[in-house]
Amino acid sequence: MSDSSPTTPAVAVRGLIKSYGPVQAVRGISFEVASGEVFALLGPNGAGKSTTVEILEGHRSADSGDVSVLGFDPAVAGREFRDRVGIVLQEATIDTSDVTVAEALDSFGAAYRHPRDRDEVIEMVGLTGKQNVRLKTLSGGQQRRVDMALGLIGDPDLIFLDEPTTGFDPEARRAAWEMVKDLRSLGRTIILTTHYMEEAEYLADRVAVLMGGRIVACAAPSQLLGSEKSTVRFRLPDGACSADLPALVAAAVEVSEGVAALSTERPTALLAELAGWAVARGIELAELTVNPPGLEDAYLQLIGTGGELDDAD
Repeated sequence: MSDSSPTTPAVAVRGLIKSYGPVQAVRGISFEVASGEVFALLGPNGAGKSTTVEILEGHRSADSGDVSVLGFDPAVAGREFRDRVGIVLQEATIDTSDVTVAEALDSFGAAYRHPRDRDEVIEMVGLTGKQNVRLKTLSGGQQRRVDMALGLIGDPDLIFLDEPTTGFDPEARRAAWEMVKDLRSLGRTIILTTHYMEEAEYLADRVAVLMGGRIVACAAPSQLLGSEKSTVRFRLPDGACSADLPALVAAAVEVSEGVAALSTERPTALLAELAGWAVARGIELAELTVNPPGLEDAYLQLIGTGGELDDAD
């Protein structure tokens, strides 16, 4: 019998280990996902993300460790578990055959005891008016939206999204993000894998970064950014060199092809000094930009450690 109490984690993993022959793909990871949380798994290819997700979905068995998903052991769970889980795979869920969008959703919906309204799902994924269009005539992005619809038709409590916006143009990607936000507002739990750092930063309440089968960091995106620096760039005025800049700037600046760049944990103080220097000389600083730290910067720094932060899981 599952435990669906709101205070019980939707997912609880303890000491998960999975090997393929001599290769240990997952090396004793532990984490929890709260009910109603959007949780992102990040990491380079071979980090253990796919194996972890497949175990949570019940498609693979762990070698050792404890796994609970919606109160079930997914390795042995049956119909009740399947009814509460939706999966959007990285590759197409259904062949792009002669079936229509509506027929595909009706077919998948029949596998669930309480499917969501088909037309509501079609509208939700941005395919309004495409009900009677055959899948093989849809664009790649539209077919990906069908994949999303198939994952939602069962009205699941927990949704696995594997690279959900691959093939989407920027407008479609933003629309998909808002859909994920809406699902979260309805109390759905979402486990997301993505290579788009902006996507994880925008959607996820927390992210876990895997490297070499271990979790090297697990925190809210804002916490991972805490030690990162902002980058200030501007074009050096004609005739100026780095030595001419104010001391705070000159001490850390790098100049390449006339563009000065520096990283700082104190962008406000640095900009104040730089602006004062420019105003005093009647100079306009061309191409002046301040880029705050992003999740991509933190991610690249983490995977660059080669898995040395193993205690973080």
